[in-house]
Amino acid sequence: MKKPFVSKEKLMEIVKKIPTPFHLYDEKGIRENAKAVKEAFSWNPGFREYFAVKANPNPTLIKILKEYDCGCDCSSMTELMLSDAMGFSGEKIMFSSNVTPAGEYEMAEKVGAIINLDDINHIDFLEKIIGYIPKKISCRYNPGGLFKISNDIMDTPGNAKYGMTMEQLFDAFRILKSKGAMEFGLHAFLASNTITNKYYPMLAELLFELAVKLQKKTGIHVSFINLSGGVGIPYRPDQKANDIRAIGADVRQIYDKILRVAGMGDVSIYTEMGRFMMGPYGCLVTTAIHEKHIYKEYIGCDACAVNLLRPAMYGSYHHITVMGKEEAICDHKYDITGSLCENNDKFAIDRMLPKIDIGDFLVIHDTGAHGFSMGYNYNGKLWSAEVLLKEEGSYEMIRRPETPKDYFATLEFTPEYRKMFG
Repeated sequence: MKKPFVSKEKLMEIVKKIPTPFHLYDEKGIRENAKAVKEAFSWNPGFREYFAVKANPNPTLIKILKEYDCGCDCSSMTELMLSDAMGFSGEKIMFSSNVTPAGEYEMAEKVGAIINLDDINHIDFLEKIIGYIPKKISCRYNPGGLFKISNDIMDTPGNAKYGMTMEQLFDAFRILKSKGAMEFGLHAFLASNTITNKYYPMLAELLFELAVKLQKKTGIHVSFINLSGGVGIPYRPDQKANDIRAIGADVRQIYDKILRVAGMGDVSIYTEMGRFMMGPYGCLVTTAIHEKHIYKEYIGCDACAVNLLRPAMYGSYHHITVMGKEEAICDHKYDITGSLCENNDKFAIDRMLPKIDIGDFLVIHDTGAHGFSMGYNYNGKLWSAEVLLKEEGSYEMIRRPETPKDYFATLEFTPEYRKMFG
């Protein structure tokens, strides 16, 4: 059974000042996890976790990770700007994008980010835009086909738009070297949200062997290998959480077996985790405001898919706790819905839960990554607040809720309408 990191009493205290819905984050959990990740890879002197900003672009939360020497993994102009504003610069920023506009490469160059090229054709494009090829640069690899662990298909890299083929990768490194690059990195992302300690070690083996092959065939020495993300979290209560320390130890064994034996024991290991770093340490707090009894039983909440898109977009499972009824029997079957004019606006379908009464607080678990960040304004719905539950028990609003004035701010109004909307 999943337990919320916040009590009903604390929620009642918070909602007196900050009405639902809001995303709530657990500072204690974030810090403990960041420390565990750092310790898990401490055997590698050059290790760095580059937090995937797209997972949760809140400066207060990212600054917590910065205390554990994390960098930022960015994929857009505004993510680069945000990272720069928080004091990240140079090699503390990794820029991994695709279909990249010229202005974003210009910004990446301005802040000194390590650029991770998604496509061989971007070499000439990058050189034309910024006027040179950076001394330190990375390329993204896509092995194609299926990615399996044992007999289980984890994902289908061959259907993904990201990365280069092996032939393109080798050609890309040769071209980059001829244009002045001196430090090279390898990057690959083969599967999303894997609930197994085997994923990173298998990916590491693939990339370590590729790095050795690259050096033998081209003379190019890879100085860092980026395992990217893909280490998942247990959204369902019956799933077992990944053990990051066990994962780090297994990657170390493969590193020693392949890279050290090949005389490449100086290679730095990078990761780019978003979901694992932040996912379990956030929840969406919402209030049951309506009930409906037709062909099914519905509970309507003051949150909707604009606050948490994953269930509507992917059919993803997010556990739900009815606060104050954690020990009650789950003998009622509900669809838990929001108010959008879309029938997929549901946080749960046919979910067995305790009897829900109007006014009950529902905690929707594991929204710390790809929760608030995937929000949008459909139906004119406004973005919710974000709140940090601090280690000592106090709380702080770290993003205010959006207002109608914010929503209308980008419209060019005539004087008549400007009066109407402020």
